[in-house]
Amino acid sequence: MHPLRPRHTLLCLCLVPAILAGQGSFAIPTDQPSVKRALDDIKSSNSWMLDQQLSICEIPAPDFKEQARAAEFKKRLIALGYPNTRIDTAGNVIAERAGTGNGPTVMLAGHLDTVFPEGTDVKVKRDGNKFAAPGIGDDCRGLAVVLAVAKALNEGQIQTNGKVILVGNVGEEGEGNLRGVRELLTSGYKGKIDYFISVDGLGLHVVDRAVGSKRYDVKFKGPGGHSYGAFGMPSAIHAMGRAIALISDVQVPASPKTTYTVGIVKGGTSVNSIAGDASMEVDMRSESLANLDSAEARIRRAIDAGVAAENKRWPNSPAKIAVKFDTIGIRPIGAKLQTDDSPIVRTALEASKALGAEQTPTGASSTDSNLPMSLGIPAITIGGGGKGSGAHSLTETFEETPDGYKGPQWALLIVTALAGTRASVTP
Repeated sequence: MHPLRPRHTLLCLCLVPAILAGQGSFAIPTDQPSVKRALDDIKSSNSWMLDQQLSICEIPAPDFKEQARAAEFKKRLIALGYPNTRIDTAGNVIAERAGTGNGPTVMLAGHLDTVFPEGTDVKVKRDGNKFAAPGIGDDCRGLAVVLAVAKALNEGQIQTNGKVILVGNVGEEGEGNLRGVRELLTSGYKGKIDYFISVDGLGLHVVDRAVGSKRYDVKFKGPGGHSYGAFGMPSAIHAMGRAIALISDVQVPASPKTTYTVGIVKGGTSVNSIAGDASMEVDMRSESLANLDSAEARIRRAIDAGVAAENKRWPNSPAKIAVKFDTIGIRPIGAKLQTDDSPIVRTALEASKALGAEQTPTGASSTDSNLPMSLGIPAITIGGGGKGSGAHSLTETFEETPDGYKGPQWALLIVTALAGTRASVTP
């Protein structure tokens, strides 16, 4: 969906801020009294937002088991003045804020799930302004920013021309395979979203390009047998080992950056058995669809060659090793390359500049924004302020910085600039 399609171009004449000449971005409404009030509210209630972040983090939310955190997130949105907040069939928490006109519809989302398995200790540990807990930044910070924006919109009494949809979505991490945003953008809100913003990560940065990925669970199957009595039969683990050795020799382009790894291996039944079963999980990533497809083809050939080599090693065996590919997840790449000059990106950069940021980095990553980008919906993922380290580790940290409140302020400015504000209507 193009950000400047004819319907919105006409609206720019009367209802939404005009595209700034030569800048390709929407006007940032820092001069609007209601927006000023909201920005002040975010700053003054920063400790409230931090409390939201810490308390949400202590509610476990493994992928596919986000229900408890989702229920609490829904409860908090209702308390902030969104009585019709609901949970959809996928488990996404959704609150809608109506616009006063026919302006663009903007979705702001943070993801509920974490990479950590059930049973992980998620108690937050504090050391001054530094907090440590699994998921404290990714994405408890994002969820807290969504709540802060929800609060500021209502308490600042901001009237946006377009609808604003506030979301806590499921399935961003790992095997979740973006199932939350898939449900939102290909079913519940199919064809209804003009701009998508996710808050994921810390600091002030913009993800404006999608790193696509392909992930497979590769299963090796053979007859198996006793390590002594059946010696001479091929081993599923040996075949997998040969395949991994060949995969490690695959050369991929440095630009656009293309990567691969074998992340998990499993197999065997005992030390004195020829393995009849083995499996490995393979991840491949790139900004370039051509590079990603090429890497996949070469890795598949390496796997087939490893299996063939193991079977050839034991020519007198009556049984052979076979291989099967099961898809774990496919993350799409943008249908059209989004650049730093795209209106949604320029708007984000202008908004950060309005908050005093001299330079805001842009780049590529694998986030919820992959899905809307693949559908042609202008989308970005932004940081939520503060700083930290160790994302996806048990020692993940978040540090509250003196200007940490600028993260939710930034999100608010982007949302209001894209949706348009009532005070910006011209006679």
